[in-house]
Amino acid sequence: MSRRASLPGADELFRAKPLVSVPDVVASEDAVMPIEATKPAKKSGAVRQTQRRRATTARTPSGRERHDEKITVYLSPDELFDLDQARILLRGDLGLAADRGRIVRESLAVIISDLEAKGENSILARRLRGL
Repeated sequence: MSRRASLPGADELFRAKPLVSVPDVVASEDAVMPIEATKPAKKSGAVRQTQRRRATTARTPSGRERHDEKITVYLSPDELFDLDQARILLRGDLGLAADRGRIVRESLAVIISDLEAKGENSILARRLRGL
């Protein structure tokens, strides 16, 4: 009997995730429409390749759940310090326990909701124009 541990092979470690079945219909608030109706627009030289989502007024962040999508955001030391200070303020002064990711998701929900509601006059549009 060998004293070596049995480890999975490279094929098992690096295999692609199993495909997720796609539902036949996409539900919306007003009606149920077939997926074919929501296909991306054809390329016309524009930057945007997919159709815009309909603006909603009740945008809510995902909160505490497993997130399969990921992005990397680089912050300056001052920005990271400010984010941690906000987390500490929420916990210490307001009694709300929130990690940095949750604070970022909540902030995104607020700023995108403002953008959808106010458009050109949103705080995001105004700040980006000022750069």
